[in-house]
This record gives sequence, structure tokens and C-alpha cells, in this order.
Amino acid sequence: MTQPFRFGVNLSSASRTTWVEKCRKAEELGYDVIGVPDHIGLPAPFPALMLAAEVTERVRVGTYVLNAPFFNSGLLARDVATLDQFTDGRVELGLGAGYVQGEFDAIGMRFPSAGERVDMLAETVATLRRHFADPGYRPRPARPSGPPLLIAGWGDRVLRLAAEHADIVAFVGASTSNDGTLRLAGATETAQRVRYVRGLLGDRADTVEFNLLIQRLVAPGESAGVSAELRGYISPDATDELDQVPTLLTGTPAQMADSLRERRERYGFNYFTVLESNLEKFAPLIELLR
Repeated sequence: MTQPFRFGVNLSSASRTTWVEKCRKAEELGYDVIGVPDHIGLPAPFPALMLAAEVTERVRVGTYVLNAPFFNSGLLARDVATLDQFTDGRVELGLGAGYVQGEFDAIGMRFPSAGERVDMLAETVATLRRHFADPGYRPRPARPSGPPLLIAGWGDRVLRLAAEHADIVAFVGASTSNDGTLRLAGATETAQRVRYVRGLLGDRADTVEFNLLIQRLVAPGESAGVSAELRGYISPDATDELDQVPTLLTGTPAQMADSLRERRERYGFNYFTVLESNLEKFAPLIELLR
């Protein structure tokens, strides 16, 4: 079953005034979800999302994504339920395993191994599901089972966890090193990751959304410069063609819109998230795809 398009944008701000302006602008431009990243040095996600919901009317608000190892899962359940209740059920909860060692170092926290971080993510998911399924749990989230759960990843274990538990599987479209450096995947690798998840979903296949984070929009005339800039950060299976990288969009707005239609048809991605730098540049595509 083909899912309808949805569009999100990740935002951040250092002041209340600019944050309010950005959130209202995102809603005005037609975005469905305002996302907040979870990185040391940026505003804390939950206060930012509460304010975002307070100054908008329609748009959903979500973490994109929380570093699960940073949080005590029991206390996180309380914060998520409270935010969901106070926003009248407009929350999408995005979780990931964390990947930047420098951020753990900055807060004096031991950087767990990759396997340990995935274990922590799995424990967080289990705790949230258990609490929200309990009718006696307080505070209650707005929805009986809690807000929709998005799990982001690329490796087998995280994607397997997402296939089992998530309402939204977020394909990050890249592998990462401990310093946060991305290696953008090409079409072949992306198709393999999607097939892997589809093989695990079973009877949930028609209800789970597939999300993809779009890293860059490359307008006509920018391709040569962006290709040079990204050389070394793109998987070898993508050759030298930017349009072979699903997390990049190239061409005119109409051509980019056609690319998103093709990616929905080919991979099943219906929910696309862009970075703040593309807030306004991506907006014409929303109008074309509605």
C-alpha cells in the first residue's frame, strides 16, 4: 500500500524569538512535522518542542532523534508522556542509538561500544512500550499506547529493532564513524537496507511508514561544486552521479518532486525530513507533491 507523503524539517535556535519565527514559518510552508535534534551544544529537545507546539496549530512536533544512551528510560517515559499530554497528542518520538563520541566525552559519559548503544536503545524502547501499555501508568500520554515511535538507523540490529517496534522506520541513508562523519549510501545499498526491513516487517508492512533524511538540495548549476565538496563522503556504489544518492535531490523543484515520487515507488519512502538549511528551498516541493 502506498503511503501519502509527509514532510518534516529539523530546526534549532539559540533564542525564543527566532525559534518561534522558524516554527511558525515551517507550519506556514506546509511541513507536517517540526523535528528537533539531540546534540550537545544545541537547545534541549523537550522545552523546544513544548514551545513549538504552543506557538503553532497544526504541525506535529518530534525528536529527530534522541540519543537513547543519554537518558534514563524510566524518566524519559515520564517526559515523553507529559509532552504528549500537554501538546494534545501532537508528539512523534524519534529514537536513535547515538554515534558521536565527542558528545559523550563532553558530558563526562563513557562512550559505549556500538553493541552496547543498541542494547540501550532496545531497553529504552521496551521500557516506553511497557509503561505506556499499562493503564495505571502516570502521567498518561495523550494516546493510550503513547506517541508514534520513530527509530532511526542503518545497521542490521537497529533496523531489526525498528521493524519490530517502530511506527516509522527512519533510514539515515548513511553509515557513520565515531566522530560523526557520514558516508552517504548509493541506490544499491539503500535498496538492500529497505529489502532487509521489509523482510522483517511481516503483517506490519502496510502500516509502517518509511522515512528518509534528505541531506542536500542541489539546484541546477550547483552539481559540480557539490560533487567536489562531497567527494570521499559518498559510497562507491553511487559512482560520481549525485542523483544516484537517495539522500540528495538534484535539479529544478519539479525534477526533485519527480525524484521523490520515484523514491516512494522504488523504496517505499513516503516521509521525508530535511535539514534547517533547506527549510525554504524544499517548500515548493511540498506544494508540488500535495
